[in-house]
Amino acid sequence: MRALIRHQFGGPEVLHIAALPDPVLAPDTVMIEIRAFGLNRAELYMRSGRWGEVAAVSGIECVGSVLADASGRLRPGQTVMALMGGMGRSINGSYAERTVVPASNVVPVQSGLSWETLGALPESYATAWTCLHRNLQLRQGQRLLVRGGTSSLGQAAIDLAARLGAEVIATTRRADHTRTLTDAGAHHALVLDSELGAALAPLGGKVDAVLDLVGNSTVLDSMRATRRDGRTCLAGFLGGLDKLAAFDPLSQMPSGVQLSFFGSFNFGAGEFPLSDIPMQQIVDLVAAGALRARPARVFALSAVPLAHQLMERNEARGKFVALI
Repeated sequence: MRALIRHQFGGPEVLHIAALPDPVLAPDTVMIEIRAFGLNRAELYMRSGRWGEVAAVSGIECVGSVLADASGRLRPGQTVMALMGGMGRSINGSYAERTVVPASNVVPVQSGLSWETLGALPESYATAWTCLHRNLQLRQGQRLLVRGGTSSLGQAAIDLAARLGAEVIATTRRADHTRTLTDAGAHHALVLDSELGAALAPLGGKVDAVLDLVGNSTVLDSMRATRRDGRTCLAGFLGGLDKLAAFDPLSQMPSGVQLSFFGSFNFGAGEFPLSDIPMQQIVDLVAAGALRARPARVFALSAVPLAHQLMERNEARGKFVALI
């Protein structure tokens, strides 16, 4: 099979098309013929070596057709989505024509949507849904702020929260990106170049919930902009992986604000089954035009290095998808 393989750590130029043996089906796994996969910032870190030793074939999500299911649960030809379960980290991932994924990380869907549209959904929408409904427990009428809203995860969260009936505020660092936020469904788009509290003052002050996708560098500021009994969820690292220096919860965390973290690498584990995510409902809402999910740009497998370059320059402004 064809695969985009990383021969060494480095920039996008280290990714090359190569011929690899087909993966081998094992107990409790599903072999998938990949039709499309979404691209994610995590894969930039994997390629560069900043996440340590990882699989030579990257890619943490895909959509495609079942070739074989060791358990017999899924039939050959059935449309499925797969995400994480070690993909791209401990096992070869989705930058290939075929992959073998733990069965716990594969979910069947029925849809007439194109492969590129389906490819924009698994990682972004499953993670956004979990953050909003589980960690933040967002409800209709509440005020949500999405920090890092132009990212693919940010736009998915805006989309889902607006449909839920929340008032959505989203941030960007660039004034020319505010249209991206409102097109995604945000009611207010903020160009954030100072503390969040000051930027929120004209909009009524503190919010009920913050989804922080920037990371450690902003999470304390996000908590300070969250009302008492509100929630802040950290779920991204757009600002890098640097740790909080001299973190002191007693003096730095505001009282009465709940802080949580979610990482999609948990999907498929006992406490985070993929069956918890209403993926079929999400697919149906996209098909009906009730959710805005569409790829920002579609690439061939051979053009994924170009996609990596654009993502590293923060020029994606939405979900990049590759077609096999």
